[in-house]
Amino acid sequence: MHVIFEEDGQFKAGSILSETEATAQVETASGKRSKIKATNLLLRFAAPAPGEVMTEAETLAAELDADFLWEAAGSDEFGFEQLAQEYYGHAPRPAESVALLQKLHASPIYFHKKGKGRYRPAPAETLAAAKAGLEKKRIAAEKQAHLAAELAAFRLPPDYASLIPRILIAPDKNTLEYKALEEAAAAAGLSQLRLIERCGAIPSTLEFHRMSFTLEWFPRGTDFSPVTEPIDPPELPLAGVRAFSMDDEATTEIDDALSIQWRDDGGARVGIHIAAPALGIAPGSALDRVARERLSTVYFPGDKITMLPETLIHHYTLGEAHDCPALSLYVDVAPDLRVLGTETRVEQVHIADNLRHETLETQFNDATLKNPDVPDYPYRRELEWLRDFAAVLEAGRGKTDTVDRVDYSFKVEGEHIRIEPRRRGSPIDKVVSELMIFANAHWGGWLAEQRVPGIYRAQANGKTRMTTAPDPHQGLGVDQYAWSTSPLRRYVDLVNQRQIISLAGGTEPVYPPRSEALFAVVRDFELAYDAYAEYQRRMERYWMLRWLIQENVNEVTASVIREDLVRFDTLPMVTRAPSVMGVAPGSRVRLAISDIDLLDIAFHAEYLETVTAPPDSAAAVP
Repeated sequence: MHVIFEEDGQFKAGSILSETEATAQVETASGKRSKIKATNLLLRFAAPAPGEVMTEAETLAAELDADFLWEAAGSDEFGFEQLAQEYYGHAPRPAESVALLQKLHASPIYFHKKGKGRYRPAPAETLAAAKAGLEKKRIAAEKQAHLAAELAAFRLPPDYASLIPRILIAPDKNTLEYKALEEAAAAAGLSQLRLIERCGAIPSTLEFHRMSFTLEWFPRGTDFSPVTEPIDPPELPLAGVRAFSMDDEATTEIDDALSIQWRDDGGARVGIHIAAPALGIAPGSALDRVARERLSTVYFPGDKITMLPETLIHHYTLGEAHDCPALSLYVDVAPDLRVLGTETRVEQVHIADNLRHETLETQFNDATLKNPDVPDYPYRRELEWLRDFAAVLEAGRGKTDTVDRVDYSFKVEGEHIRIEPRRRGSPIDKVVSELMIFANAHWGGWLAEQRVPGIYRAQANGKTRMTTAPDPHQGLGVDQYAWSTSPLRRYVDLVNQRQIISLAGGTEPVYPPRSEALFAVVRDFELAYDAYAEYQRRMERYWMLRWLIQENVNEVTASVIREDLVRFDTLPMVTRAPSVMGVAPGSRVRLAISDIDLLDIAFHAEYLETVTAPPDSAAAVP
C-alpha cells in the first residue's frame, strides 16, 4: 500500500512498511524511512508507484486554474478528494487527487487551510484584496528590477533625484528604491556611493559632504523659524568704560570685549565683558529649545551654522558703537601686575571698536611691541599693557609656551581656496586667550565656592571631558574651568552664564543641585561638539585636497612624526604614508601626491627621498 503524507509543510509519497492505529512506517523512493502520524496520511492507493503519481501530479497541477477551482468550490469547507471528484467528474485517480491537493496548497489567497487536506474558499472581498496586494507586489517587483537595471547601466532614474544623499546616509531600507540600489551595487561590484557617483548624481562633492552632515545633525534643516518671542534685554546700568573686541573679519558672534581703566597708583582695572544672551533667552522657551538642540555653532571653511538665529545674535553681539548688555568681570591689577581683586556685574557696556585681526596683527605683533619707532595705532598703550599682564597670567598657570607653532586660516571664495599660515601665540592670541582662561577659571571657582551647579571642562592624564564637578584642568593649569565666555556660540556657556547672572543678582539659580537638565546638557553637548569638530576637521582636509588640485601640487615636503605618520610642511595635513616606514622620526621627506579623491576625502602619498635627517639618525631609508 502506498500513501501521500504531509511532512514539514510538503506533500510526499511513499510505501507503508508497517502500521499501527496511530503511526505508520513509510519508506520513500529515496529509501528514507520515516515514522508518520496517522493524521498526516492524506491518501492511500495501491497503484501506480508513488514516484509516478508525484511526477504526473506535478504536470496536472500546472494545468489547474485557481480562479476556476475557487468558483467551483462554493463557500463551505471541503476535503481535497471531495473537490477532486467534483472537478474531474469521476472518482479521481491518485495523481489527480494529489494534483488538486498541491494546487490548493499553493493557492493560499484562494483557499484557507482548515486542517490536514481540508480547505475553505476565501471570502470574495478577502480574495479581491489579496489579489490587489499581489498585483501591487508584482508591479513593485517590476519597478525594482527596472530601477536596478538602470542603475547597473549607470543611468540615474528620476525617482532618485530627491533621495540623494539621504538614501546613502540615512536610508529607509524597506523602500524599493533602496533595494534596487543595493541590488545594482552588488551586481556592479561597487559601493552604493560609487555607483551613484558613476550615475553622475554627485555633481558637487562639496555639496554632498555638506548635505550628508546636515542630514545627520540637522534633519529639519539649518534655517531658523521666525522669532516670535521678546528678546530685548532688560534695562541695565551703563558702565563707565569704552571696550574693544578683537576678532577676524568673518566673526559676527562677538562674544567678548576688553576695557582698561587706569589707576592713579600705576595699576589698572581690566574689564572682561561677555555678551549676555542669557538675558533674552528664557529657559525652556522656543529660542532656548533651538539653542539646546543645536548646542554649538558649527564652523567649517567658507561657512558656519550658528547656534542662535541672526535676529538674536544682532541683539546681543558686542557690536561696534553700541551699548550692549554684558556680563562683566572686573579685575583689579597692581602696578607689578598682581591680581588684587575681582568683581562681577551685569550691565550695559559701550563697545567703542571691533578691532579685526587682519589689520591689528600688522600693528600689534612681536616686532612692534615696545618699539618706539613704530607709528602709533589705536589702543596701543592698552594692548601692550595687556600683553604684559597676559604673560604674568600665563606664567602663573605654569604654562609658558615657548614653542613656535603655526595655525592656518581657510579662506574660501567661491571655488577658490586660500590657506594662510598664522603664527600661534601672537600677542593678540595671548591677550585674548589668557583673559578668557582667567574669566572661565574665576567664574568656575565662584560657582563652586557658592555651591551653584555649573558645567566644567576638566582634563586629567591627557583626557578632556565635560563634567558637573569642578575638577582641575591639568592642560591649562587651573583648579577648575567653566566655559562661560562664548554664550553666543556654545550652549554650555549659555547655561553657565545663567548661573553666574543668578549669583551676581542674588537670585535662585536656574539649575538647582542635581539638576537632570544639567546632566543631559553635558551628555548631549559632548556628542554634538565632538561631531561638529570632526566635521570641521574633515572639511578642512577636503579643502586642503582642493588646494593641492588648484595649485597643481604633485610633490610636498613633510616631517615624519612616527612610523608612517607625517605632517606636511606648508599645510595642516597629518596623514599616513606607508612607504615612509623606516625613516627616522624628525626627518624631513619629499612625498609624491596622487589619487586625490574628493568624495572619500583621501589621497596617496608616496615616499620619494629624505631631505634632512635628525642628527645621529641611523634609521634605514626605504
